Amino acid sequence: MASNAVMEETLQILKDHKLRVTPQRHIILAYLVSHHNHPTVEIIRDALGKELPNMGASTIYNTLNTFVDHHLVVELQNGDGSAHYDYFGSPHYHAICTNCGRIVDVTYPGFSDTEKNLEKKTAEISGYMISGNHMEVYGLCPECQIKLGIKNNDNE
Repeated sequence: MASNAVMEETLQILKDHKLRVTPQRHIILAYLVSHHNHPTVEIIRDALGKELPNMGASTIYNTLNTFVDHHLVVELQNGDGSAHYDYFGSPHYHAICTNCGRIVDVTYPGFSDTEKNLEKKTAEISGYMISGNHMEVYGLCPECQIKLGIKNNDNE
């Protein structure tokens, strides 16, 4: 179960986005805020099964789609055909392994400034009114590099 602070934070997030606070929305968002495992619907259903045993996959899908539509959560494709979800509370991007599908959050000091500069430059070049972004980079994770016998000189 998520901490009281996490539960209060998610309750406020739902209210701030003018979303009706249903038990399902609250508990799913609390799970995403407190876990950074980029879960699939199945992982969420398994994790929350004891708290909400009658919650079906369609309820989770619909809830996640609502969160994605309101830019609370991002949907990630990791190459295996399954969708993974991530609460996007602080600026970061994702590195996705093209072999095993592992997804990790990546950030660094100054990333937020880099992100703002990218959006500003994109707006200047395209004429778009930028409302947000999501970046993914692809490659082989360290474990798959070892399994495949690949040595990356940049990682030495």
